[in-house]
Amino acid sequence: MSGLQGRCMASMGAGLILAWLLTGCASQSPAPVSERAVPKQVETTTFSSSPSSTMAPSSANVVTAGTVPAGYYIVKKGDTLYSIALEHGQSYRDLAAWNSLENPNKIQVGQQLRIQQAEADAAAAPVAVVKPIAAPAAVETRPLGSAAATADSEILKREPKGGKLPYSEEALAKLQKADSATVIELKPEAKSVPAEKPAEKTVPVAPDEIAEWAWPAAGKVIGNFVEGSSKGLDIAGKTGEPVQAAAAGKVILVSSALRGYGNFVIIKHSSAYLSVYAHNSRILVKEEQVVSKGQKIAEIGSSDSDQPKLHFEIRHQGKPVDPLKFLSAR
Repeated sequence: MSGLQGRCMASMGAGLILAWLLTGCASQSPAPVSERAVPKQVETTTFSSSPSSTMAPSSANVVTAGTVPAGYYIVKKGDTLYSIALEHGQSYRDLAAWNSLENPNKIQVGQQLRIQQAEADAAAAPVAVVKPIAAPAAVETRPLGSAAATADSEILKREPKGGKLPYSEEALAKLQKADSATVIELKPEAKSVPAEKPAEKTVPVAPDEIAEWAWPAAGKVIGNFVEGSSKGLDIAGKTGEPVQAAAAGKVILVSSALRGYGNFVIIKHSSAYLSVYAHNSRILVKEEQVVSKGQKIAEIGSSDSDQPKLHFEIRHQGKPVDPLKFLSAR
């Protein structure tokens, strides 16, 4: 029994020592096991898989220098086909045609649009061409040689020259020797008709410069052109007073689709110049209509404006210029 008791006492002693050791360890700071067992987490934004994530801009909206080819434009937020056409001095109808747009109201941000006519299309445009009258056909001739004159020799055998010599080998040899340097006319002689001088090609291209501009309204100027701020003149007037075309041209847009312009008209005067007439109460012309200088095209109004007035712009290659530099002093 004493041996058994000794072993029990030894076991109890060992258990007490073990408990004491565990208690001492628990009072110490825990070891940083998590740092060794779990690798440092990478930020989740680094692995964003969505191309439209707000953390990175959409590639459709990013245009780096040199990305857009000459003669093209990338649609931005807020653009319309009308505003793009105005800013580049073109007709929206042309832009729609060049880009095969069935609906001019449907364009998308990031879309690439052609804003200049392709050279191939311009070359294929109808032009007035007068074709010259063809000159008379040349008389076909052939020398009497051994190979080229086989058929002609047969004719000579049947009908000797002039019908004066009877056929013989000697007579044929003399004829061939005498006529080897001459020609035989196989077609009747035609009278020479001088060819008509071809007319020069004419392409109906309007001049870049306008000889003279007329004031579009009779009122007082109440707002001047300011680079980067005001794109034209504001001319005071009463509702219903006439608005006149500043120069001859063709109406390319009648609309109210541009914010800040109200009811407006755009006239194209040449390959380089447009004029804009905004805030009208009534418009009297239609798109594609040809107008003359001084013709009444609209009536002054206050559409999208705080008072009746005419907002008038002159644009060169789509860029606003100061109208006072073109209008006569008054």
